Amino acid sequence: MKKIINTSNAPAPIGPYSQAILNGDMLYTSGQIAIDPATGELVMENITIETEQVMKNLKAVLEAAGMDFSHIIKTSIFISDMKNFGKINEVYARYFDEATAPARETVEVANLPKYVNVEISAIASF
Repeated sequence: MKKIINTSNAPAPIGPYSQAILNGDMLYTSGQIAIDPATGELVMENITIETEQVMKNLKAVLEAAGMDFSHIIKTSIFISDMKNFGKINEVYARYFDEATAPARETVEVANLPKYVNVEISAIASF
C-alpha cells in the first residue's frame, strides 16, 4: 500500500509531488536539491556545500521513513556540469560504505530546478 512520506526536516515540494513514497518495503524519494528546510533558501556557496545540503535533505527523508543510507539500493545523480563530478562524489562517498554502496548513475543535464548544480534521488528498501 502506498504511503506518503513527508517531513519538515527536508524542503517542502516545489510542485505537485511528494518527498517520498513508501510502497511495501520500497521507498522512492523525489530528487533533493540544496534548499535549507529551515529557511526555504538555496544553499549554493560552492558545490561541496551544495552537495552536503542535498545529502542532509535526503537523510531527513530517509529518516522520516524509518531508514538510513544503508537502506539505499540505487541513487540517481543529476548534475549541471560534469566538471563538478569529483567534488560531488567526495561528499557523496562520505555517506556510504564503499563495500556496500548502492548502484548509481550520474547524468549531466542542461538545467535543474531553480538552476541548482546537483539533484539526487534514491530508491531504498527495508
